[in-house]
Amino acid sequence: MRVFHPAEPIFLAMGASTYDVTNRALVMGILNRTRDSFFEPAATYDLDALFARAEQLVSEGADLLDVGGVKAGPGDEVGEAEELERVVPVVDELHRRFDVPISIDTWRASVAEACFAEGACVGNDISGFADPDYLRVASKAGATVVATHIRLRPRVADPNPHYDDVTASVRDFLLERRQWALDAGIASDRIVLDAGLDLGKTAAQSLQLLRDSPQLAELGSPLLLSASNKTFLGVMFDLAVTERREPSLAAAALGIGAGCRIVRVHDVAGTVRVRDTIARLLEVA
Repeated sequence: MRVFHPAEPIFLAMGASTYDVTNRALVMGILNRTRDSFFEPAATYDLDALFARAEQLVSEGADLLDVGGVKAGPGDEVGEAEELERVVPVVDELHRRFDVPISIDTWRASVAEACFAEGACVGNDISGFADPDYLRVASKAGATVVATHIRLRPRVADPNPHYDDVTASVRDFLLERRQWALDAGIASDRIVLDAGLDLGKTAAQSLQLLRDSPQLAELGSPLLLSASNKTFLGVMFDLAVTERREPSLAAAALGIGAGCRIVRVHDVAGTVRVRDTIARLLEVA
Protein backbone atom coordinates (compact mmCIF):
# COMPACT_ATOMS: atom_id res chain seq x y z
CA MET A 1 0.00 0.00 0.00
CA ARG A 2 1.33 3.44 -0.95
CA VAL A 3 1.46 6.72 0.95
CA PHE A 4 -1.05 9.18 -0.47
CA HIS A 5 0.34 12.39 -1.98
CA PRO A 6 -2.46 14.72 -3.12
CA ALA A 7 -2.14 16.22 -6.57
CA GLU A 8 -3.87 19.42 -5.42
CA PRO A 9 -4.22 21.15 -2.04
CA ILE A 10 -7.17 19.95 0.06
CA PHE A 11 -9.10 22.46 2.16
CA LEU A 12 -11.95 21.83 4.57
CA ALA A 13 -14.31 24.61 5.70
CA MET A 14 -16.18 24.18 8.97
CA GLY A 15 -18.13 27.10 10.33
CA ALA A 16 -16.14 30.29 9.85
CA SER A 17 -12.78 28.49 9.66
CA THR A 18 -10.97 26.80 6.80
CA TYR A 19 -8.39 24.10 7.46
CA ASP A 20 -5.56 23.04 5.16
CA VAL A 21 -5.74 19.24 5.35
CA THR A 22 -3.47 18.57 2.40
CA ASN A 23 -0.86 16.95 4.62
CA ARG A 24 -2.44 17.05 8.09
CA ALA A 25 -5.28 14.98 9.47
CA LEU A 26 -7.84 16.30 11.95
CA VAL A 27 -8.85 14.21 14.96
CA MET A 28 -12.59 13.99 15.66
CA GLY A 29 -13.53 13.00 19.21
CA ILE A 30 -16.62 10.82 19.67
CA LEU A 31 -19.33 11.82 22.15
CA ASN A 32 -22.26 9.39 22.27
CA ARG A 33 -25.35 10.37 24.26
CA THR A 34 -26.78 6.87 23.95
CA ARG A 35 -27.51 4.01 26.33
CA ASP A 36 -26.58 1.22 23.92
CA SER A 37 -23.45 2.22 21.99
CA PHE A 38 -21.27 -0.69 20.97
CA PHE A 39 -18.33 0.88 22.85
CA GLU A 40 -18.75 1.79 26.53
CA PRO A 41 -22.58 1.72 26.55
CA ALA A 42 -24.12 4.67 28.39
CA ALA A 43 -20.71 5.90 29.58
CA THR A 44 -21.49 9.45 28.46
CA TYR A 45 -25.30 9.41 28.55
CA ASP A 46 -25.28 11.33 31.82
CA LEU A 47 -24.70 15.00 31.04
CA ASP A 48 -22.01 15.50 33.68
CA ALA A 49 -20.10 12.52 32.30
CA LEU A 50 -20.53 13.71 28.73
CA PHE A 51 -19.22 17.21 29.39
CA ALA A 52 -16.33 15.81 31.43
CA ARG A 53 -15.43 13.56 28.48
CA ALA A 54 -15.73 16.49 26.10
CA GLU A 55 -13.34 18.54 28.23
CA GLN A 56 -10.93 15.60 28.27
CA LEU A 57 -11.08 15.15 24.50
CA VAL A 58 -10.49 18.83 23.82
CA SER A 59 -7.59 18.94 26.29
CA GLU A 60 -6.09 15.90 24.55
CA GLY A 61 -6.12 17.74 21.22
CA ALA A 62 -9.41 16.95 19.49
CA ASP A 63 -9.83 19.22 16.48
CA LEU A 64 -13.61 18.74 16.46
CA LEU A 65 -16.29 16.87 18.43
CA ASP A 66 -18.94 14.53 17.00
CA VAL A 67 -22.18 14.22 19.00
CA GLY A 68 -24.57 11.33 18.43
CA GLY A 69 -27.87 10.40 20.05
CA VAL A 70 -28.72 7.16 18.20
CA LYS A 71 -26.35 4.28 17.50
CA ALA A 72 -25.90 3.08 13.93
CA GLY A 73 -26.71 -0.58 14.52
CA PRO A 74 -29.94 -2.36 15.45
CA GLY A 75 -31.40 -1.56 18.86
CA ASP A 76 -34.32 -0.05 20.72
CA GLU A 77 -36.28 2.54 18.77
CA VAL A 78 -35.26 6.14 19.36
CA GLY A 79 -37.88 8.52 18.00
CA GLU A 80 -37.28 11.98 16.62
CA ALA A 81 -38.42 13.74 19.80
CA GLU A 82 -36.12 11.66 21.98
CA GLU A 83 -33.14 12.18 19.69
CA LEU A 84 -33.75 15.93 19.75
CA GLU A 85 -33.93 15.88 23.53
CA ARG A 86 -30.68 13.93 23.74
CA VAL A 87 -28.52 16.04 21.47
CA VAL A 88 -29.79 19.60 21.00
CA PRO A 89 -29.02 20.86 24.54
CA VAL A 90 -25.66 19.08 24.37
CA VAL A 91 -24.68 20.81 21.13
CA ASP A 92 -25.73 24.16 22.58
CA GLU A 93 -23.59 23.68 25.70
CA LEU A 94 -20.57 22.29 23.81
CA HIS A 95 -20.69 25.25 21.45
CA ARG A 96 -20.76 27.60 24.43
CA ARG A 97 -17.91 25.87 26.29
CA PHE A 98 -15.41 24.91 23.59
CA ASP A 99 -13.81 26.67 20.66
CA VAL A 100 -13.83 23.67 18.32
CA PRO A 101 -16.25 22.75 15.52
CA ILE A 102 -19.21 20.62 16.60
CA SER A 103 -20.49 17.83 14.36
CA ILE A 104 -23.93 16.29 14.78
CA ASP A 105 -24.06 12.56 13.99
CA THR A 106 -27.63 12.15 12.71
CA TRP A 107 -29.47 11.03 9.60
CA ARG A 108 -32.59 13.06 10.44
CA ALA A 109 -32.80 16.46 8.74
CA SER A 110 -34.94 17.83 11.57
CA VAL A 111 -32.30 16.93 14.16
CA ALA A 112 -29.51 18.35 12.02
CA GLU A 113 -31.45 21.58 11.53
CA ALA A 114 -32.08 22.01 15.26
CA CYS A 115 -28.41 21.35 16.04
CA PHE A 116 -27.18 23.76 13.35
CA ALA A 117 -29.32 26.41 15.02
CA GLU A 118 -27.48 25.75 18.30
CA GLY A 119 -23.98 25.96 16.86
CA ALA A 120 -23.17 22.67 15.14
CA CYS A 121 -21.48 23.26 11.80
CA VAL A 122 -21.06 19.70 10.49
CA GLY A 123 -23.75 17.16 9.62
CA ASN A 124 -22.32 13.63 9.85
CA ASP A 125 -24.94 11.51 8.09
CA ILE A 126 -24.26 7.76 7.91
CA SER A 127 -27.36 7.17 5.78
CA GLY A 128 -25.92 8.72 2.63
CA PHE A 129 -28.47 11.57 2.69
CA ALA A 130 -31.49 9.28 2.75
CA ASP A 131 -33.63 12.05 4.25
CA PRO A 132 -34.59 14.18 1.23
CA ASP A 133 -34.46 17.38 3.34
CA TYR A 134 -30.99 16.81 4.76
CA LEU A 135 -28.94 18.60 2.12
CA ARG A 136 -31.39 21.48 1.85
CA VAL A 137 -31.19 22.04 5.60
CA ALA A 138 -27.39 21.82 5.59
CA SER A 139 -27.08 24.19 2.64
CA LYS A 140 -29.38 26.75 4.26
CA ALA A 141 -27.28 26.62 7.44
CA GLY A 142 -23.98 26.85 5.57
CA ALA A 143 -22.97 23.56 7.17
CA THR A 144 -20.38 21.02 6.17
CA VAL A 145 -21.68 17.50 5.42
CA VAL A 146 -20.23 14.01 5.59
CA ALA A 147 -21.42 11.68 2.84
CA THR A 148 -21.13 8.11 4.09
CA HIS A 149 -21.56 4.87 2.18
CA ILE A 150 -24.05 2.40 3.60
CA ARG A 151 -25.59 -0.53 1.74
CA LEU A 152 -29.04 -0.58 3.35
CA ARG A 153 -29.87 1.99 6.04
CA PRO A 154 -28.99 2.73 9.66
CA ARG A 155 -30.38 0.46 12.40
CA VAL A 156 -30.88 -2.41 9.92
CA ALA A 157 -28.75 -5.56 10.21
CA ASP A 158 -26.82 -6.42 7.04
CA PRO A 159 -24.98 -9.66 7.90
CA ASN A 160 -24.12 -10.92 4.41
CA PRO A 161 -23.41 -7.95 2.12
CA HIS A 162 -22.20 -8.73 -1.39
CA TYR A 163 -20.29 -6.50 -3.80
CA ASP A 164 -18.69 -7.41 -7.10
CA ASP A 165 -16.02 -4.82 -6.25
CA VAL A 166 -16.51 -3.14 -2.88
CA THR A 167 -14.13 -0.25 -3.52
CA ALA A 168 -15.63 0.55 -6.93
CA SER A 169 -19.16 0.40 -5.48
CA VAL A 170 -18.27 2.70 -2.61
CA ARG A 171 -16.42 5.08 -4.94
CA ASP A 172 -19.41 5.40 -7.28
CA PHE A 173 -21.82 5.91 -4.36
CA LEU A 174 -19.67 8.66 -2.84
CA LEU A 175 -19.27 10.44 -6.18
CA GLU A 176 -23.06 10.40 -6.58
CA ARG A 177 -23.68 11.71 -3.06
CA ARG A 178 -21.06 14.42 -3.47
CA GLN A 179 -22.86 15.57 -6.61
CA TRP A 180 -26.14 15.64 -4.69
CA ALA A 181 -24.50 17.93 -2.14
CA LEU A 182 -23.06 20.19 -4.83
CA ASP A 183 -26.44 20.36 -6.57
CA ALA A 184 -27.99 21.41 -3.24
CA GLY A 185 -25.65 24.40 -3.10
CA ILE A 186 -23.07 23.07 -0.66
CA ALA A 187 -19.55 24.27 -1.49
CA SER A 188 -17.00 21.65 -2.49
CA ASP A 189 -14.78 22.48 0.51
CA ARG A 190 -17.69 21.63 2.82
CA ILE A 191 -18.15 18.06 1.58
CA VAL A 192 -16.42 15.14 3.33
CA LEU A 193 -16.50 11.51 2.16
CA ASP A 194 -16.59 8.39 4.36
CA ALA A 195 -16.31 4.79 3.11
CA GLY A 196 -18.49 3.61 6.00
CA LEU A 197 -16.42 0.77 7.42
CA ASP A 198 -18.65 -1.87 9.09
CA LEU A 199 -21.77 -0.26 7.60
CA GLY A 200 -23.03 -3.03 5.35
CA LYS A 201 -19.58 -4.53 4.97
CA THR A 202 -17.96 -7.74 6.15
CA ALA A 203 -14.69 -7.50 8.05
CA ALA A 204 -12.80 -8.38 4.88
CA GLN A 205 -14.64 -5.72 2.88
CA SER A 206 -13.95 -3.06 5.52
CA LEU A 207 -10.28 -4.01 5.56
CA GLN A 208 -10.17 -3.78 1.77
CA LEU A 209 -11.65 -0.30 1.88
CA LEU A 210 -9.10 0.79 4.48
CA ARG A 211 -6.30 -0.51 2.28
CA ASP A 212 -7.84 1.21 -0.76
CA SER A 213 -8.15 4.59 0.97
CA PRO A 214 -5.78 6.22 -1.58
CA GLN A 215 -8.29 5.49 -4.34
CA LEU A 216 -11.02 7.28 -2.39
CA ALA A 217 -8.73 10.12 -1.30
CA GLU A 218 -7.92 10.74 -4.96
CA LEU A 219 -11.54 11.87 -5.45
CA GLY A 220 -10.29 15.18 -4.02
CA SER A 221 -12.60 15.65 -1.04
CA PRO A 222 -11.40 15.23 2.55
CA LEU A 223 -11.78 11.55 3.47
CA LEU A 224 -13.06 10.59 6.93
CA LEU A 225 -11.97 7.35 8.58
CA SER A 226 -14.20 5.83 11.26
CA ALA A 227 -12.44 2.63 12.31
CA SER A 228 -12.08 3.15 16.06
CA ASN A 229 -12.82 -0.09 17.99
CA LYS A 230 -14.96 -1.36 15.13
CA THR A 231 -16.13 -4.91 14.50
CA PHE A 232 -13.79 -5.61 11.59
CA LEU A 233 -10.81 -5.08 13.90
CA GLY A 234 -12.31 -7.43 16.46
CA VAL A 235 -12.88 -10.09 13.80
CA MET A 236 -9.35 -9.74 12.41
CA PHE A 237 -7.65 -10.08 15.77
CA ASP A 238 -10.30 -11.99 17.76
CA LEU A 239 -10.59 -9.16 20.26
CA ALA A 240 -13.48 -7.95 22.39
CA VAL A 241 -14.54 -4.35 21.86
CA THR A 242 -12.65 -3.21 24.97
CA GLU A 243 -9.41 -4.77 23.66
CA ARG A 244 -9.13 -2.98 20.33
CA ARG A 245 -7.12 0.13 21.28
CA GLU A 246 -3.86 -0.85 19.58
CA PRO A 247 -5.53 -2.12 16.35
CA SER A 248 -7.53 1.12 16.27
CA LEU A 249 -4.36 3.20 16.50
CA ALA A 250 -2.73 1.06 13.80
CA ALA A 251 -5.78 1.56 11.56
CA ALA A 252 -5.57 5.31 12.16
CA ALA A 253 -1.89 5.32 11.22
CA LEU A 254 -2.58 3.32 8.07
CA GLY A 255 -5.52 5.55 7.17
CA ILE A 256 -3.64 8.81 7.67
CA GLY A 257 -0.78 7.61 5.50
CA ALA A 258 -3.31 6.49 2.89
CA GLY A 259 -5.01 9.88 2.65
CA CYS A 260 -7.68 10.03 5.35
CA ARG A 261 -7.89 13.60 6.62
CA ILE A 262 -10.41 13.27 9.46
CA VAL A 263 -10.03 10.41 11.91
CA ARG A 264 -13.09 9.77 14.09
CA VAL A 265 -11.92 8.14 17.32
CA HIS A 266 -12.58 7.29 20.94
CA ASP A 267 -8.88 7.56 21.92
CA VAL A 268 -8.03 11.15 21.05
CA ALA A 269 -4.75 11.34 22.97
CA GLY A 270 -3.33 8.22 21.34
CA THR A 271 -4.49 9.21 17.87
CA VAL A 272 -3.06 12.72 18.17
CA ARG A 273 0.31 11.20 19.08
CA VAL A 274 0.10 8.83 16.12
CA ARG A 275 -0.90 11.66 13.77
CA ASP A 276 1.90 13.94 14.95
CA THR A 277 4.50 11.17 14.89
CA ILE A 278 3.65 10.33 11.28
CA ALA A 279 3.92 14.00 10.32
CA ARG A 280 7.30 14.30 12.04
CA LEU A 281 8.66 11.15 10.43
CA LEU A 282 7.59 12.29 6.98
CA GLU A 283 9.20 15.70 7.58
CA VAL A 284 12.46 13.98 8.44
CA ALA A 285 12.20 11.75 5.38
